[in-house]
Order: sequence, then structure tokens, then C-alpha cells
Amino acid sequence: VREAGKSIPDAIAELREAVDFLRYYANQAEQRFAVPEELPGPTGERNLMGLRGRGVFVCISPWNFPLAIFAGQVSAALAAGNAVIAKPAEQTSIVASRATQLLHEAGVPGRVLQFVPGEGSVVGATAVADVRVSGVAFTGSTETAQRINRSLAARDGQIATLIAETGGQNAMIVDSSALPEQVVLDAVQSGFHSAGQRCSALRVLCVQKDVAPRVIELLKGAMDELAVGDPGDLATDVGPVIDATAQDMLLAHIARMRESQQVLHQCSLPAACEAGTFVPPTLIEIDSLDALQREVFGPVIHVLQFASDELDTLIDSINATGYGLTFGVHSRIDGRAGELAAKIQAGNIYINRNMVGAVVGVQPFGGRGLSGTGPKAGGPNYLMRFASEYTISNNTAAVGGNASLLSLND
Repeated sequence: VREAGKSIPDAIAELREAVDFLRYYANQAEQRFAVPEELPGPTGERNLMGLRGRGVFVCISPWNFPLAIFAGQVSAALAAGNAVIAKPAEQTSIVASRATQLLHEAGVPGRVLQFVPGEGSVVGATAVADVRVSGVAFTGSTETAQRINRSLAARDGQIATLIAETGGQNAMIVDSSALPEQVVLDAVQSGFHSAGQRCSALRVLCVQKDVAPRVIELLKGAMDELAVGDPGDLATDVGPVIDATAQDMLLAHIARMRESQQVLHQCSLPAACEAGTFVPPTLIEIDSLDALQREVFGPVIHVLQFASDELDTLIDSINATGYGLTFGVHSRIDGRAGELAAKIQAGNIYINRNMVGAVVGVQPFGGRGLSGTGPKAGGPNYLMRFASEYTISNNTAAVGGNASLLSLND
């Protein structure tokens, strides 16, 4: 709350998610890493297949989930048998430092988990470029992920692994059959809570023209009910954005939109917010997705109206952005919802609900295209990306048939 400006409910939810990551990856490691699998082979031959860590992983975590994503990356790398250099976002190094202390107190050796705070352009870049690093787990902007990818590719040494989860131009499509009251509730939660600072947050609300006036009217009313202010106050719905740089970028975007698009509604900021890095929740109508050149990471929802016969074109436009993180559908026509879910190129698809708050082990989180490499965090395939496979084949007949390979893996 104090360092990242998160509301108390968001902070509690994040603590729970961090615990979920720790438990889930520990269980996955026990199930899949502890005992090598014996494979059938020719007579007189014993074969074992197992998993080992790749070596040293650099884990670069973001400020918007300074505990949960930090703990998720680090615990996955450790559980798979790697040593970890943990480099948190500069804005939230205190949270990450405390998390590291707790992991050390719980028994993780200090020589295996090293906490290295600092600027990404210096500390992160130096670590990524080191040929001794076997892999990088990164959550942050698409541009930074691309720079890391280029740096890894340019090294003269081992071919490193990159696990990246980046941003998205996340859209929700609302057709004329949708329940407006449910749409508004889910849009507010998805776009404005957490000050819009979730990778999964709603960015573009696409509403069929037949119901757009009603949805917009209700959405304006719901926005007026939002409490913007001190994140340490339980009554607060929307806190500050992370820092002055983010605030300036968001306010500049809103100013540009006033010139070329239409600002439909904006919340009023209380006087107490004047000294902080607050951005008022804002609703902007755009005439096409082309009006957005990049992700707007804050409490801003863009409304795009479409006609019923433009649905396929709209899906093509969303896919053409290259991002593929989250996608929402509101429709009471099951066939249409299923068809849209099949056509959209997104990693996490939500039907008739909000589009934030993926659950470890239940709704693994991760995108495709410009939104990430996969596999999904909190899913059954994630831990495998931190590991390498090996096999051992032993001709037991050559030593009297009593040889065991299990001792090699104790």
C-alpha cells in the first residue's frame, strides 16, 4: 500500500496470490521433479528420464504486482532447481527485499537466491548480458522484453531461455443481448480498479451500437460512485498511479484524445489528491482501434461502437494489433460467445464476467504474440520452462544386472 499505492483489498489479494504461487510450484516440483521416470527399454537396459534446473535465472519483476509476480517467478525458478538473481522494479524494491528476507528465513540459501535491486538499464541489462545466465523470467513492457530478447541472442555462449509476460491492448466485446448492468460492473472492475494498472485490465470496451447509449449512461453513473484517494483508506476504490512519470504520460494521452476523439466522462478528483500521482478515471470514445498506438496503462477505458454486421471486422482489427493477453465477451447467446472466443487470438478469455484476477492453478495467466512467450504462470506447464530434461541409459547386463540408476539422482 505504501510503496506501490495499492488499495488494501488489492494488497490482501496479492498476498494470497503469492502464497498460491509458492504452494502450487512446490507441489508441482514434488510431483514432477523429485523422482526420475523409468522408461521401458530393451532387455538388460534401464532408462530413466528426469528434469534438472538450467542453471542461473535472472527474474525481473514489475511494480504492479510487486509481491505476487516476484514470488511467482522466483519460486518457480528455485523449484525447478535453479539459482536466482532477483531484480525487482525500481519503484517497489522494498516489497521485494522483504519477500527475499522471508524466503531466506524459510530456508532458501542465500547463495541460491540473490537480491539485486537497481535500475533496469544498468543492473538488469548487465545480468541479462552475462553468458553465465541460463534464462530470464521477465514481466513488463513489450519493448523491454524485445530488448532482453535481442541481448540474449547477441551473446556468445549458451542459448538462454526467455519467459516473458508483457502488455496487452485488451478488449471486451458487448453485443446487444448482453445485460447492461453486468457489463458496467465488470467494466469498472476491469478498467478502473487497481487504477487500471494490471496487465489484464480492460483498455477497449467494444459495444454494439444498439445498446451503446444505455451502457454508456450506466457506466458514467458507476464512475461517479468511485472513491478516488488514499489507498490506505478502506473506502478507496481507485488509488494513485505508480509515479509522476506514469501520471504525466496518462494525462498527456487524455489531452491528446480530447483533440481528436471524444472524452465522454471523467471522475472528479478530491482536493486531497492534488499532491499525489492521481489520474482521474476517464471514459473516452474512439472511432477506431488505430487511435491507440500503444497500451495505455492506467484508469482509462476507451469505448468503440460497432454495428452488428461489423463483428468479424472488429475481431480482425483486435487480432491485428498483435497483442493477445486478455479478452472479454458479454453475450447471452452462447453460440456467439463461443465463436468469438474461438476467433480471438488471446491467452485468457473471459465470458460474462470481469477480465482480471486470474487464479493460480485454475486460470493460468499469460498471453501470446506481443503479449508474451508462454507458458502460462500458475499453470501446469510453467515450471517445465525453467528446467531441462535428461535421460540416463544403463546396460545393467554388463554389471550383473544389479545396477541402479536412482543413486545418481539422490
